[in-house]
Amino acid sequence: MGDSTTTRPTEAESRADIYQRITDRIAAAIEAGAGEWRMPWHPGADGVAPVLPVNAATGKPYRGVNTVVLWATAQAEGYPSAVWATYRQWAELGAQVRKGERASPVVFWKISDKEDQEDANEGAEDDRRSRVFARGYSVFNAAQVDGYEAPALPVLLEAERIGHAEAFFDAIGADIRHGGNRACYKPSLDQIRMPPFEAFRDPIAYYATLAHEATHLTGHPSRCARDLRGRFGDEAYAAEELVAELGAAFVCADLAMAPEPRPDHAAYVASWLKVLRGDKRTIFTAAAKAQAAADWMDAQQNAAVPPKTIGQARAA
Repeated sequence: MGDSTTTRPTEAESRADIYQRITDRIAAAIEAGAGEWRMPWHPGADGVAPVLPVNAATGKPYRGVNTVVLWATAQAEGYPSAVWATYRQWAELGAQVRKGERASPVVFWKISDKEDQEDANEGAEDDRRSRVFARGYSVFNAAQVDGYEAPALPVLLEAERIGHAEAFFDAIGADIRHGGNRACYKPSLDQIRMPPFEAFRDPIAYYATLAHEATHLTGHPSRCARDLRGRFGDEAYAAEELVAELGAAFVCADLAMAPEPRPDHAAYVASWLKVLRGDKRTIFTAAAKAQAAADWMDAQQNAAVPPKTIGQARAA
């Protein structure tokens, strides 16, 4: 089965341009939603929130920057499915990518050898700048293929999702104080402050906002020890907000909740776009830091809350 009927970049193009291609795609999606503060990780016009994209062949969720770029692509192209695979993987599953369909870029991380040192990627998930770099490859969405039927996902009722979210955030052991009308994390006190529960539209909105502040919490030296000042300089504060947005989106998708748009953060969009377009590896760094934050929260959970089974559930 040949793949000459599809449009894919060459291997050389994938390697040379993968940072720029992924950055351009995510930046375009952020810019497109800036007017209404609708980012690629927020619910689309249909009101459906993104779920974690998964590989059709392995069943494993994509991580870090791959999650973000596949969300952005699905939003831009109107793909209803969160299932992706390479051309070869679809063929092995007995499916056929339709003629003329365009592939979407994703990356995998590889340990570099001496001649590859110039490609070392500081945004790789283990952050070993001199040893890890990104290689590009191409995937297609389930909406682009014939001969594949996605398995039915379990349906979580709202009460179940709220219960899972409550247990999830209880497990991270944060000092959460309620009062006032503004959600924030106070680094000097290592404390999250939230408006009263009843001030939110519904419980999902409360926990989605808490996910953002909990991502900030992970930056504390006793947790992920995240300090972006050396990497981003004057833009460190805006970069931290991008990490918090992405981290909250990863957690919300894992808990089958819709992330809350934060219009009060709209001022950061210009800074995000400036940094993304000035440095093609920014989104890789931010997504890796966000994934590390989500992983830390995930590691605090006990067997009573199996997040990887929650993550691929549909909301009722």
